[in-house]
This record gives sequence, structure tokens and C-alpha cells, in this order.
Amino acid sequence: MRSGVDGGSGPGDAEQFDLVVIGSGPAGEKGAAQVAYFGKRVALVERAEVCGGAGVNTGTLPSKTLRETALYFSGARTRGLYGLEQELPREVRIGDLLFREHQVVSTQQELVRENLERHNIELVHGSAIFLDEHTVEVTGPRGDVRRLAAAVFLVATGSRPFRPADVPFDNEHVHDSDSLLSLAFLPRTFLVVGAGVIGTEYASIFATLGVRTVLVDGRNELLPHIDEDMTERLRSAFVDRLQIDLRLGAAVDHYERTADGVAVLLKSGERIEAEAMLFAGGRQGNTDGLGLEQLGIEVNRRGQVAVNEQYQTARTHIYAAGDVVGFPALAATSMEQARVAMTHAFELHYKERMAAVLPYGIYTVPEIGMVGETEQACREQGIEYEIGPASYAGNPRGQIVGDTDGLVKLIFRPDDQRLLGAHVIGENATEIVHVAAACISLGGTLDYFIQAVFNYPTLTDAFKYAAYDGLGRLARRRAFEAAEAAGVVQASEAAPVAPVAPASPVAETAPAQATA
Repeated sequence: MRSGVDGGSGPGDAEQFDLVVIGSGPAGEKGAAQVAYFGKRVALVERAEVCGGAGVNTGTLPSKTLRETALYFSGARTRGLYGLEQELPREVRIGDLLFREHQVVSTQQELVRENLERHNIELVHGSAIFLDEHTVEVTGPRGDVRRLAAAVFLVATGSRPFRPADVPFDNEHVHDSDSLLSLAFLPRTFLVVGAGVIGTEYASIFATLGVRTVLVDGRNELLPHIDEDMTERLRSAFVDRLQIDLRLGAAVDHYERTADGVAVLLKSGERIEAEAMLFAGGRQGNTDGLGLEQLGIEVNRRGQVAVNEQYQTARTHIYAAGDVVGFPALAATSMEQARVAMTHAFELHYKERMAAVLPYGIYTVPEIGMVGETEQACREQGIEYEIGPASYAGNPRGQIVGDTDGLVKLIFRPDDQRLLGAHVIGENATEIVHVAAACISLGGTLDYFIQAVFNYPTLTDAFKYAAYDGLGRLARRRAFEAAEAAGVVQASEAAPVAPVAPASPVAETAPAQATA
């Protein structure tokens, strides 16, 4: 093994395994299955009654299911399409909204359990603590104790919402993202503090349900890590369509409980009241009580573990993956991190590194899919680039589904047209962005989209017209540069580049060799 150990040798009464995994979330489940698939003896420790971690039980799947429920009940996807307006029934209860969520979660819990059984992974319920670097002690829910020894460990304990002491959480009116799903009522007014991914997702979900929503954040930018055109369209959708009261640059001074809910006092002196509040201020790694520090393993103030490129901690046979190692803290990347870690630990030569290209999905209303570089990142890194946008308004499928505000945007190198990034906002954005991710992974250029045949009518076909638009912009840029070199135009004149606007599914602006 690359871990540099021949095998664990814990206390004499310890049960021996090749691998002990702590945590059954996306990283823990996939890491355990990766090793068990190759015939190793694996134990997985889970302190909760059910498996799946936050990805299944409190975070990823529940919030996305609630989003779909909100879109269905509100009629947001079909509103105005057929000359009819659908509104959320006044008598809808929170239980109605969570019915589908409960079904999805219970099904996924069962699938995780079945996967562990299929791979002959021994599931041990209880809380684990390291006794030494090769042994953990697990205390079960009834106080029973087991000791598990192994040559390799994988810490995949995930994360939980960060809860500052000054926020009056009561899990009734004041919530974090875990307790929010236990809401007993659908509030008339909803306040979200924190405009990160979780905050913006829940703000848009509740606003879609017709709840008067205020979104507050001390920062001046909305999701600064996403492309600026996507940010602007998201802001427009929040303010104009969903009627979200968006307060950026508005720092909270303190919180107060009221008779009907909660109030926040901003540093500006303004007071905002709501029946329910979500505090979305980041997450905390679940490492407390594991005893990592006594082994010399570094844990930061947010409970996150420091690892190297192979996801090894300071004790090289103890690996960590998923939310517990911090950014990007996505279910998809967590699974891959664990697979890479375990492939390295057991020299499986199967998946030896993380993919260089990682797509991201933000499940706001509207949703956002992104991969690769943003415009602002290109400018910061001094990368020369050109863009190619195509609006859903010019796409037949966009017209059919009623999403005319969506946008596909390609970012590429002018010299060889190699794709650098792709950004999508609108219906199915998180699905179709994978087409661009594959193109970037393979070093593809705009020519892929020009030459490819996409089903008609589909939203994915917008990539072709984004590529046509990009080639048209590039042709105009080169024509301007040629004219400038010939002295026809002055260097101080701006190159004629069209703004990002709805693009027609006709390639009139593309160079002759690129037209259909």
C-alpha cells in the first residue's frame, strides 16, 4: 500500500479490517464501495440512524426536491403558456410540499443501504473516536462499544450548518438549512440571511411559493464566483419576476425574537421582521469528538481537515474526503475525492486523480450550470478571450417550455477557438452544461458545436448558435483589427462588439466557412 503501513495492529480485542470509513454520505459510501469492490474487508461507521449523510437527508436531495415541488405547485413552469394562470392553492400545507421530499429521501436511504450490503460492507452504527492511529472505538446508540482496527481509514464525516451564538435558533421560527425542512407552517414572510448558494436557493424556492421573501447579505455582490452575465440575469429574475427584496451590502447588527417570529436590525439602523428566518452562513466540518488532533492531524476553526492532492492527512494512512476537507463541498466532487483517495491508498490504479474540469450546479429559480472559466476570471488571469451567447428566446424549445429569459454563454480563446468556459441560466441548465464540460475536458473548440448535430427542438441546440455568435464576434474583431492596422480606424475607437442579447437560431453573423 502507498500509505506506508503493512497493516493495523490495534488493541487485542479490536476487529480487523482493511479499511474503516467514518461517515456514510456521498464520500463515505463511494469510498467504501470502491475498496470493497476489489475484495477488501471494509467497515463503515455511521452515527445517524439512517445512511446517506447531508447529501441524502438534509441537504442536496431534500432542497432540490422541494424546489421541484415549488415549481409544480406554483405553476411557475407553465404560467401563461396556454392562456391560463395557475396559482398555489391557498390551503396548501407544509406537509403537502414535503410529501415528495420524504419519498425521495427514504428511497435514496434504502439505495445507499442496499449498495453497502451488495458490496459486503459491514455497517456499524455509532459514534467513533480514534484510540490510536490504527484503532477507533465506536459507541453504539445503546451504549455498546466496538473497537475497529485497520490499515487505512477514510474520514468522511461531512458537515453541518454553521450556527453563530448570537443567532436565536429555535427550529421553529429561526432555522439553519437542516432544520428548515421541519417547518410546521408555510410562512407569509421569510427572511434569509446569507446570499451564498444555499441562501439564494432557498430564497428563490420560497419566493416561487408566493412567500414574501427578503434576502440579506453584508457583501455587495450576488454569488461573485459565477459569471457576471449569469449574476445579472439571476438578480433580474429575483427582483423582477420573484419579487425578492434583495438587500446586498446590508450587514446585520443583531437579531431579536418577536411575538410572531424574528427581527433583524441592520447596521444601517433598518429593522426587518419576518415569520420565519433562515441563517445561511456557511458550514462546519463534523470533526469534533473524533480525536484527530491527538494524532497530529490539523483541523481548522471550521472543523475542516487539511489534506494533500491524494487526500491524505498528516497521518498518511488516514485519508479525508468530502465536505470535511472544505471547498468545493459538492456531493459530486465528494464521491470522486473518496474514489481517488481509496484508489491511492490501495494501489488500485483505477481512478488516480480528480477530473481537471468540474461542472457546478446552482439550483436557484432559475437554475445555473457552469463549467470552466468566467469572464472575470479570464480578465484577472490575463487570458485573452471572446464570448458567444445564445438566448433561450431564440430557441424553439425555450419557447415551448416558456423560458425566454434563459441564456447559454460560451467563453473561448480567439486564436484557436478552444473552449475555456460555458455558463447556462434557465431551464435544465445543470443538465445541458455537461455537453460543454465534455468539450472542455477533451480540449475541444467551437468547431465541435458547429459540426455536431443536436436534436431539434432542444435547449442543447443553443450551444450551436452560441458558437455561431462567437465566431461572428471574432470575425468582427479581426476585421476591426485589420482596419486599425491599415489606418482606416483610430486605435482609440472601440471595437464593434455586440452586447449579450437574445440570439436568433440563424447564423447570419458567422463567417462564411462556419455557416449552416
